[in-house]
Amino acid sequence: MSKEREGAYWKENLRLVAALLAIWFIVSYGCGILLVDWLDQFHIAGFPLGFWFAQQGSMYVFVVLIWVYVFRMNTMDRKHDVHED
Repeated sequence: MSKEREGAYWKENLRLVAALLAIWFIVSYGCGILLVDWLDQFHIAGFPLGFWFAQQGSMYVFVVLIWVYVFRMNTMDRKHDVHED
């Protein structure tokens, strides 16, 4: 792989990681701490939404983000021809 293609691959990879970490930060810190009082006016299965995000929601979002990362990295690896067979 040429240096130019390698640089493009890593730039795309870092952009993906930064976006997913930003989403995780917003969900875990924003919804679980900063917006908890406002979110508590809504309920999921009888529990206030802010409490749910602080206890469960951020973990569910984290698992979904892992699956998104795996799917996108497999796609990116094929695009840049660095995939493993």
